[in-house]
Amino acid sequence: MRLDKYLKVSRIIKRRTVANDACDAQHISVGGRTVKASYDVKVGDKLEISMGPRTVAVEVVQVADNVRKDYAGAMYKEL
Repeated sequence: MRLDKYLKVSRIIKRRTVANDACDAQHISVGGRTVKASYDVKVGDKLEISMGPRTVAVEVVQVADNVRKDYAGAMYKEL
């Protein structure tokens, strides 16, 4: 699954266009390397999202195309 879609489905970022813009601005890195929105997310990837003064580090636990809002938090684990 594409990184921008994963961020939207997991509700880490609300909109896919905002996730795409964050990738273009190099605010998102995987394993210490900045990546594009087309990066293929895999289980076990460690994402770092820096938006403004805040940085969030998460580990991908599950990849799914559609998830209900109640279960979106189960797709990742905060580090």
